[in-house]
Amino acid sequence: MVGETVITVVGNLTDDPELRLTPSGDTVAHLTVASTPRTFDRQSNEWRDAETLFLRCSVWRQEAEHAAKSLTRGTRVIVQGRLRQRTYETREGERRTVIELEADEIGPSLRFAAVTITKTPYTAVPAGSRGGPRPPAEDPFTPPGGGERPVPAESGQHAPHEETEPF
Repeated sequence: MVGETVITVVGNLTDDPELRLTPSGDTVAHLTVASTPRTFDRQSNEWRDAETLFLRCSVWRQEAEHAAKSLTRGTRVIVQGRLRQRTYETREGERRTVIELEADEIGPSLRFAAVTITKTPYTAVPAGSRGGPRPPAEDPFTPPGGGERPVPAESGQHAPHEETEPF
């Protein structure tokens, strides 16, 4: 929608995604991403960690199931989505407001890890479900006629990239 705040957050999962079924039958996964910005202090010649942002995220439908199967505590992830503000009342009657990220896309970061992709077949979302059915997107990674695209062998031409940040 126009005017929504879309952000991208990179950080580590604080726990395994929690998968639930809503009363309307939709699947949702809740997860928390911890993102700690690092800056280089030229005076001390050291890296400094700033304050950690803990951002609660929700992922819906089939993507929620994929996230729950694929991601675990400590996984470095990239999450893109829209900020949502939600107000609720505690058992004690106090009103509280939280800001959460409703994820449009989520995946592992390849900065410190390698992953194997397993493509799942497209399944239509029942009409009336959250957001309605989405048609399958053109898949640029499947060659014409289907089948597997060969993965190029590692050539060893590139020197390994040394990082200064810890996992």
